[in-house]
Amino acid sequence: METNVTLLAPALAYQKKMMNPFIFWWAMLIKLPTAVFWRLKMVQLDGEKCLVSIPFFWRSQNPFKSIYFAALAGAAELSTGALCQLALTGKGSFSMLVVDFRAEFRKKSTTKILFSCEHGEEIFSLIDSLKPGETNQLTMLSIGKNTLGEEVARFFITWSFKRKS
Repeated sequence: METNVTLLAPALAYQKKMMNPFIFWWAMLIKLPTAVFWRLKMVQLDGEKCLVSIPFFWRSQNPFKSIYFAALAGAAELSTGALCQLALTGKGSFSMLVVDFRAEFRKKSTTKILFSCEHGEEIFSLIDSLKPGETNQLTMLSIGKNTLGEEVARFFITWSFKRKS
């Protein structure tokens, strides 16, 4: 699918780092250690969407033999947050923060789950429209599907952004 988003050189460098399994692992170990513990993997990151996978194994499992809701939430947040970071990279100083979070669980997660967030064009547009001192929010949807392609969960994550002066 063709996207209208053109990545700046710093964003391309960020994308390359995030897609490198070794660099991603070290970055997550420093910034988000639970991502390493749960073995989250960056599958795709571009101007359109982000895909993050989480395996079903003992570290991500709850006592009910499914993936722990917090592990699912972490994978979903990463799929939205990485898109946000990609949109922000090379465009000056910003602050960003999750200000709202909602989840819907549809099916027990007992296989590897792939989270997809396809709000790339929206987040790039929002970031590009912010003037110094302005703030805005975007609610991003991340959908988790099992290995059969069945939807197991939906996460609605609202990010707030402020362009610093």
